[in-house]
Amino acid sequence: MSKDETLVQFDSVQKSYDGEVLVVKDFNLKVGQGEFVTMLGPSGSGKTTCLMMLAGFEPVTNGVIYLNGKPINNVPPHQRGIGMVFQNYALFPHMTVAENLSFPLEVRKISKNEREDRVKKALDMVRLGKFGNRRPAQLSGGQQQRVAVARSLIFDPALVLMDEPLGALDKNLREQMQYEIKHLHESLGLTVMYVTHDQTEALTMSNRIAVFDDGVVQQCASPSDLYERPSNAFVANFIGENNRLMGTVKAINGDKATVKTDSGDIVVATKVNVSAVGERTTLSLRPERIFISPAEDRTPNTYSAIVKELIYHGDHIRTRFSVCGDDDFIVKIPNSSDITSLAQDKKVNIGWMSEDCLALDG
Repeated sequence: MSKDETLVQFDSVQKSYDGEVLVVKDFNLKVGQGEFVTMLGPSGSGKTTCLMMLAGFEPVTNGVIYLNGKPINNVPPHQRGIGMVFQNYALFPHMTVAENLSFPLEVRKISKNEREDRVKKALDMVRLGKFGNRRPAQLSGGQQQRVAVARSLIFDPALVLMDEPLGALDKNLREQMQYEIKHLHESLGLTVMYVTHDQTEALTMSNRIAVFDDGVVQQCASPSDLYERPSNAFVANFIGENNRLMGTVKAINGDKATVKTDSGDIVVATKVNVSAVGERTTLSLRPERIFISPAEDRTPNTYSAIVKELIYHGDHIRTRFSVCGDDDFIVKIPNSSDITSLAQDKKVNIGWMSEDCLALDG
């Protein structure tokens, strides 16, 4: 099957726990065969609830969920053929690693010989071939998570759901597991739906990301589209680091908006979702898209700024400026750049292209 074929579809799905407040308000999403789709958002935004409804652990209040074109609202979880990976691993402590992997196959009445073959294959796949006789308590956190991933794949499910599976791991191990899961997805052609509140994790692993806020998907797009072309201020602020300047639209000319910031500065920006003169807008600008001491006429937006702080980050210097009324305006300067001219309280010019400055909803 190709990625163009829809495997999962949420059709106008809503969820309420008390019959009054909707925690998922109107969820519509199609997931193609072989896609890696991440549901990203702050705590309480509704992303995990959507995953639990798909898994069958929570009933749908309104709407329909389809799997392979068939409605599954009334199908029990164990009959949906979906693999699941939880944050807490959910391994049986009294069983060995091999027994943990074999258990889902025993439930499905798979023969002993086939169970043994599948367990060996799954352990090799996650590089734990010699750990079959150990119990979970004898494994590290990363090894336990590998076992949990292997168990979710052991019965060749059509779909694998992962609910913040790396949340309990330290930073280095978490990053390593991100790539391992990504490579498993690519090599096995898996369809994965993943839940996280970690934006870096979502950007690293996903084909598409659905950004949730207050039970509503704000935007669903590729990682590059979300970062480069956010559809509103919430998405711009949630995905990656972002400078914000508040202002009022003074003129619109084609795809450009001229904005007077609250500090009185004039900025030319790319118009995203403002449409009329007089509208309030949030200007969004990424810290790595800003030039220090730009050559004359290089940037249409150039302003006098005061250096407030320089912080060494290894690969870049994080510099905080006071500019356009914002005392926390961040610029990321590559470590290869000459920064000897920068010092605290020094006045310099900074500038940016209008294409890199987005005029979003206020």
